[in-house]
Amino acid sequence: MTNEPRIPRMPAALPPSTAQTNSEFKAALRRQLLAARRNIDAPTRAAWDADICRHIVAWWQTARVETLGVYWPLRDEPDLHPAYAELARLGVRLLLPVVLQRDAPLAFASWEIGAALVKDAMGIAVPAHQRLEAVPPALLVPCLGYNKEGYRLGYGGGFYDRTLDQLPRPATIGIAYSCLAAEFGWDGHDVPLDQLITEAG
Repeated sequence: MTNEPRIPRMPAALPPSTAQTNSEFKAALRRQLLAARRNIDAPTRAAWDADICRHIVAWWQTARVETLGVYWPLRDEPDLHPAYAELARLGVRLLLPVVLQRDAPLAFASWEIGAALVKDAMGIAVPAHQRLEAVPPALLVPCLGYNKEGYRLGYGGGFYDRTLDQLPRPATIGIAYSCLAAEFGWDGHDVPLDQLITEAG
C-alpha cells in the first residue's frame, strides 16, 4: 500500500482569526499534503490512477462534453494519460492550461496525444506549438487537497480561481486521492468544485 500504514487525515482547522493566520495554516497544510502524496508507493499510485481514469471516462459518458481542459501531472499528481487517450479515441478535443501572465487567468491550448510539449518558465509542460482556444466547457482540476464543502487546495498561485471567476464559468471536476481530504477554511475568492473524482469514485 503506502510507506505508512495509513496516510493520516489532516486535523480539523480552527476558524482562522485573520487572513494571515489562514494563509500560514494553508502553507503548513500544503507541506503536509505534498509529503503524504509523495509517500504513496508506486504500486498503490498506479492502481489508484487507473481507478481515477475509469471514473473520468464514466463521467464523460454522462457529461458528453466535446472539449475538455486537462492537465499534465506534476509533483506526484494523478497521472491521467490512459483516460486522455480513451477520451481522444472517443472524439473529445483536449486542451492544456497555459500560463500567460502570473496574475491572470489561465489560457488553454489545443493538444493531441503524442504532440510535442515544452516546459514553460514555471516548469509546467505546455504544447510546443500553442494554438490558443476559448476556455472549455469543463475542466479537470488537480487538487493537492480538498474539503467536505467542495473547495480545493492548490499550490497557492490562484490560477484556477481567476479562471473560474470569468463568465461563462466552466464546470469543474476536481481530481485527487481520497486520502488527501482535509479540513481547511476558504477565502472569498475561492470557488468550490462542481464535482470531485478520486480513486473511490
